[in-house]
Amino acid sequence: MFTGKQSKFETMVRAYSAELYRYAYWMCRDRFLAEDLVQDTFTRAWQAWDGLRDDKAARSWLYTILRNERARLFERKRLEIDEAQELDDLIDASSAGPHEDLEMRQLLSALPVGYREPLVLQVLGGHSCAEIARIMDISEGAVMTRLTRARLALRKLPGIAATRKAKSV
Repeated sequence: MFTGKQSKFETMVRAYSAELYRYAYWMCRDRFLAEDLVQDTFTRAWQAWDGLRDDKAARSWLYTILRNERARLFERKRLEIDEAQELDDLIDASSAGPHEDLEMRQLLSALPVGYREPLVLQVLGGHSCAEIARIMDISEGAVMTRLTRARLALRKLPGIAATRKAKSV
């Protein structure tokens, strides 16, 4: 019986480890920290494996564990948040590089984390609104609102407007 459980878990690790690593790296921008987060995620998943009722929910479950593991790193650290900052006032002050990838990273970094994270989960992770809601522990309506606001904010950023004009010429 233990062998069947171990085999299913190993299959899940092979299936999701690269995807979880990409997400962890995106969150922390540190290769070694991302590797540690993924390792801790699978450790916690193994410990709670018997609690997983639906194998189809494993992907969202792992993302939730990963987000919680990252949050544990910063539980005691207080971040300064400017709640007076208006979304419409955000401007990408960095200079856009010659590559579209670099420009997109800069534009995404100009978004608040609350808008950036669901957008990345949807676009790069391929998650549905329901999955994102479970991962972030918010309602589906909140996810849709954040996705809409993130896209609107991206459209207002100077780099996007310049890119649109260049492509239309």
